Amino acid sequence: MTSDLGLNRDGRRRIRQIGVMVVVIALTLFLSAGRLDWPEAWVFLILYVGSVLVGGTWMVRRHPEVVNERGRSDSSTKPFDRVFAPFYASVGLAQYVVAGLDARFFGSAVPLWARVLGSVGLVVSMASVFWAMAHNPFLATTVRIRSDQGHRVATTGPYRIVRHPMYAGNLLFSWTPAFCLGSWWALLPTLVSALLLILRTRLEDRALLRELPGYADYARTVPHRLVPGLW
Repeated sequence: MTSDLGLNRDGRRRIRQIGVMVVVIALTLFLSAGRLDWPEAWVFLILYVGSVLVGGTWMVRRHPEVVNERGRSDSSTKPFDRVFAPFYASVGLAQYVVAGLDARFFGSAVPLWARVLGSVGLVVSMASVFWAMAHNPFLATTVRIRSDQGHRVATTGPYRIVRHPMYAGNLLFSWTPAFCLGSWWALLPTLVSALLLILRTRLEDRALLRELPGYADYARTVPHRLVPGLW
């Protein structure tokens, strides 16, 4: 059954998942900090939730098929990602735990300019993620190749710049919580998260080269995976 907005059951599931994720992040932050009067956490949540609402509303109205795809549960997920995805999510959550504990017990002296830079980076990274979603209807939350469903190579928008623009956006985002929340200690799980994302990019790229028709030709045209001119 599809709603008037073009969302089916999978799309509605994805919206619920995002709602739960926001609640979990908020609870993790404030419970680990042991208090609600933490301005940096409120600023981070307002920017994050605001970006999700603006970008998500646009996606639902203009590209509901991507929201549906991202809510789909599919057995074709690559074996490596069945292990990677939950581990990556756990490391990401650890960022908020460490930042909260830092605010509670240590109080890292992160300068204002770094917190502002982190806030700007958060908005930019979220915008880049939604930009990638708008140009790839098969941009799932796990690594899977659906050739039987018309899966094709995305070559427009940010895909003209790098082969994995959503991962590039996620890589940028992974550094923003530590700065927004004013926690140098949170950079430790951030580093692990970034390394895992780079590894995931490499593994997915290999799978696409082997299995997705046309991807090898595309890779020769767009040689860089995450950072233009570098890698």
